Amino acid sequence: MGELLADHTTLRLGGPVHRLLTHTDPATWPDLARPVAGEGTVPFVLGGGSNTLADDTGYPGTVIRMATRGVTVRPLGDDLVEVVAQAGEPLSALVAFAVDQGLSGIEYLGGIPGTTGAAPVQNTGAYGQQISDNLTRVTAYDWHFNRIVELRRADCGFGYRASAFKSQPGRWTILDLTLCLTRSASATPVTYRHLADALTVCLGARPPLAEAAQAVITDRERRGLTLPGSGPDARQAGSVFLNPVITHAQEAAVRCAGGPVHRDQSGLQRASAGWLLEQCGRRPGSRIGPGVYCSTTRTLTLTTRDGATATAFASALRQLAADVFAAYGIRLHPEPVRPGLAKG
Repeated sequence: MGELLADHTTLRLGGPVHRLLTHTDPATWPDLARPVAGEGTVPFVLGGGSNTLADDTGYPGTVIRMATRGVTVRPLGDDLVEVVAQAGEPLSALVAFAVDQGLSGIEYLGGIPGTTGAAPVQNTGAYGQQISDNLTRVTAYDWHFNRIVELRRADCGFGYRASAFKSQPGRWTILDLTLCLTRSASATPVTYRHLADALTVCLGARPPLAEAAQAVITDRERRGLTLPGSGPDARQAGSVFLNPVITHAQEAAVRCAGGPVHRDQSGLQRASAGWLLEQCGRRPGSRIGPGVYCSTTRTLTLTTRDGATATAFASALRQLAADVFAAYGIRLHPEPVRPGLAKG
């Protein structure tokens, strides 16, 4: 057995992996993928490890760590620009690059940990913006047919924190993605009330691009939505539950209790997972299980400390979901990906 997955995940959990390969050069992918495909089992592909809950026993197969870097730009005319980013490029670095180049379209995704290649899997989004808003195509390796394919946006099955990559785990490995961004000194219209308040602008306003991007970073840091380099909250995987879809009756119950409800980009009503947990008595800093705590700034983020195991973390997720279901009849769905069970 080889390296520990704990050394490659932000939760710092996970046992040994049978074989760990690091992919750094896009041109060498066929040479890397060919023998792996010959094993007959699909590898688990790891980006920054910021959304991964690896088992204590490790992973018996091959893990490919996606570490390709690079961004290229091609003008399309009429202020439109095509941006191609390698899958291993940190998403935060891609956003910073776009803002620095005066390219609008992903400025509200700053400060989100993880790689660019992982973003389409979860359809990463924040402050009313999703990676799918400006994505035009994805280059991926199809493990079913053992070949590189190009998938258009319509092929990706995007929804709220959802995609074909997530619903068909093990089918594709994203190699790069292409975005269509706009040259502009202004950000895209603000559609998220919290961001509008932070910028002191009205909904629909288009604040200066760099100012809007910095406001997102500042707000995320203030609310504990970034990955700190040290301290009690350093070992985490961000939000551990999706905001759940609710029925009309559940919406009425949540609103009656003073809880927030919002409509997602698909038009579905969702409750706040963090609020639901707090109604069940959980608070920032609460101990949930051995070595597992809510972060010191927000209930929806679970952190690990000395003595934590992946088993304890998974048990904490089940307990929290059970508490919410018992209180409201609402089912919470975990966000962290588990090698061998799903792929991200």
